[in-house]
Amino acid sequence: MKRIVLIIAFLVIIIPSMVLLASDNIQKAEIKTSAVCEHCKEHIEDALNKVDGVLKSNLEVETKIATVEFDSNKTTLDELRKAISKAGYHADDVKRDARAYKRLPKCCKAD
Repeated sequence: MKRIVLIIAFLVIIIPSMVLLASDNIQKAEIKTSAVCEHCKEHIEDALNKVDGVLKSNLEVETKIATVEFDSNKTTLDELRKAISKAGYHADDVKRDARAYKRLPKCCKAD
């Protein structure tokens, strides 16, 4: 009986605390990009989603802003900007990688 009470106490007290601590590491960031079309959206979101720790990403083509939810224990905002740059796009003050930019479709080079 004591064992069952201890297990229930663990489940009720410890596990929610662990989840709460993990959620403290989740951050949301907005990154200004040089995206111009739906292909850009796909490229940038794919690049961001490959970064370990990224939970969700969405790029609004109209505003050129990528919104990213990520675990700050696994990645940083600078790493997210670098991923966008390596995909061929500007990311805030990080300039795009020139080689990656050359490989982009023509429609993505309209800036």
